[in-house]
Amino acid sequence: MFAYIIRRLLLVIPTLFGIIVVNFIIVQAAPGGPVEQLIAQIKGTAVQATARISGATSGEVIERRRIGDTGGGFAEKYRGSRGLDPELIKEIEKLYGFDKPAHERFFHMLKNYLVFDFGDSYFRDRKVVDLVLEKMPVSISLGLWTTLLVYLISIPLGVAKAVRDGSRFDVWTSGLIVVGYAIPGFLFAILLVVLFAGGSYFDWFPLRGLQSSGWEHLRWFECAVDYRCVGDYLWHITLPIFALVIGAFATLTMLTKNSFLDQINMQYVTTARSKGLTENQVLYGHVFRNAMLIVIAGFPSAFIGVLFTGALLVEIIFSLDGLGLLGFEAVINRDYPVMFGTLYFFTLLGLSLQLVGDIMYHVVDPRIDFEAREV
Repeated sequence: MFAYIIRRLLLVIPTLFGIIVVNFIIVQAAPGGPVEQLIAQIKGTAVQATARISGATSGEVIERRRIGDTGGGFAEKYRGSRGLDPELIKEIEKLYGFDKPAHERFFHMLKNYLVFDFGDSYFRDRKVVDLVLEKMPVSISLGLWTTLLVYLISIPLGVAKAVRDGSRFDVWTSGLIVVGYAIPGFLFAILLVVLFAGGSYFDWFPLRGLQSSGWEHLRWFECAVDYRCVGDYLWHITLPIFALVIGAFATLTMLTKNSFLDQINMQYVTTARSKGLTENQVLYGHVFRNAMLIVIAGFPSAFIGVLFTGALLVEIIFSLDGLGLLGFEAVINRDYPVMFGTLYFFTLLGLSLQLVGDIMYHVVDPRIDFEAREV
């Protein structure tokens, strides 16, 4: 097992490198980079992702160079640059490092990433590491609660459907699962806002953040010992978690059901029944361990899926200041340090948790030997 882990860790390096290269090329080719974004801010034509994006960077540049109207004398390398002093454009390029060729910027970025130096945000005037650490608790909170509730709902429901396969209960719950599978979580989030967050009907739940005003200064361990703070937190997180759970439980429920059905029809179950064991003894003493192997071992992947994909639009809809909203704003505003820094972090964490998932397979069932196969 140790040799397998070493091989998997070594494979992380080329995988991470390839992902970064592909995304760097795509982002560089996309129009509307940070230089164009700042030019738009200077000329007053910028459309920001949210009101929180700071314009401090453009102010610093404007202080150093007054805007001049040079007509059409400057060859428009950037969209919207007509009418700006060419020297100002050069200063903006130097400010963002675009005075250097793309390959030089790429290898400089990789060199810094080796020591987890992700640089400073272009538009927030803060280090990327600080931004990620600040937003991480919100996303981790959503991911953990959602994954926990999805497992608590899906596993008992999947087992019940497998035991009652073909019954009226199985048919009706399958209908609900199809609805949950077909409708994405963000649509449920919008429906919940309309129904229960002051949209059109009831105003029972808050629409922004995870804490009310006055509680945000408390650290998590200080909030955990105050029942009022805990209640306020649960009040805020109810609708986002409900939307994420509805959008995620269907797949795991069917996976659990099919896994149990596959095991129930095996010969060892028939043998156990012939020995006089009760159905509960057969189900939970023999079938459960084998059937739950793939479900339990998939926990890291499920958590990653909720944390970095499912929660993105839900964070935006409920104005939750987490990693999903941070990444969305970075893409809209072409904040390259934040984009690539979060990409690097997400990819590294995702690859690591995939390895954790493989290790969990071995922990749940020691008969699985990864040393016997090639990676």
